[in-house]
Amino acid sequence: MTCTVQNGPAVFIVITQTGTILSQILRMVTGDAYNHASISVDASLQTLYSFGRLHPYNPVWGGFVQESPVSGTFGRFVRTRAKVLRVPVTQAQYEQIKRHLEYMYQDRQRYHYNYLGLVLAFFNLAYRRKNCYYCSEFVKDVLVRYDVTRPDSFGEIVKPMELLELSGSREIYSGLLAEYSADRIKNITCS
Repeated sequence: MTCTVQNGPAVFIVITQTGTILSQILRMVTGDAYNHASISVDASLQTLYSFGRLHPYNPVWGGFVQESPVSGTFGRFVRTRAKVLRVPVTQAQYEQIKRHLEYMYQDRQRYHYNYLGLVLAFFNLAYRRKNCYYCSEFVKDVLVRYDVTRPDSFGEIVKPMELLELSGSREIYSGLLAEYSADRIKNITCS
């Protein structure tokens, strides 16, 4: 195993499996070990952005959310398993993505969960509506919008597990999300 230190700006993609009833159903239907995707501009992952549950105890109402490994849905489901990817970006891309995420969160009431798109994705049918996303659709949109990856890097429909194959990214952590520590793995990648 070779380990190297990586410097420079990066965003972080977090792929998770919470163990909720909905995530267990998704796992049975898709066969995928992980079924939720979030993005962060901070290695600490204290603020993740995604489309998911607006309230930790209600799986029906979804929208644009800030998530944290220690509160909300992840705090409720402390056995959440995660894979964390470090994705190198330019300083300009980093600043644009950060501003975009902060702007979206400030104006979060205009964004909605793409329920129909998620259901149709199971049948390999893409359905897009303005300002509506499901989690992996949102992460893909951010990466494509700011030229971190090409539009044809993924199909029209992208599942969370497919994000693990993002060109140029490095998996920096695999384990319980609650046990993730940026200090322990900061800027270190192994292959």
